[in-house]
Amino acid sequence: MQNQATSNARKNAVVLRRAMTEAERKLWGGLRGEQLGVKFRRQHPLGSYVADFACLAPRLIVELDGSQHLQQEDYDAQRDAFFRRQGFDVMRFASNEPFVHLEGVLQAIANRLGALAPIPAFPQRGKE
Repeated sequence: MQNQATSNARKNAVVLRRAMTEAERKLWGGLRGEQLGVKFRRQHPLGSYVADFACLAPRLIVELDGSQHLQQEDYDAQRDAFFRRQGFDVMRFASNEPFVHLEGVLQAIANRLGALAPIPAFPQRGKE
């Protein structure tokens, strides 16, 4: 079932996209539209899980963890292990970080993207 989403995960993803948290909306504002040079998907279903944000090339998942994640560390570890088996790298941030230092979060994501698959520099006009 490599990268195939279950029907339940697809349904949950639709619901989660409509009910994004404020932290998710804030981070999405910095990820959408290929602002970091790659395409991210929000609330992307993979297997029986839904990733907060997924970049399919290079393979990176970004998760925002609220206080409920303190009680579900085993579940999060299972999710991360599944995502890694599918070839994804996983980054986790506390849900308050997009509010406290959005630029730092985006820079950390950009750095990880660069380490996974360096983005080629665009040629400057007139300097060919």
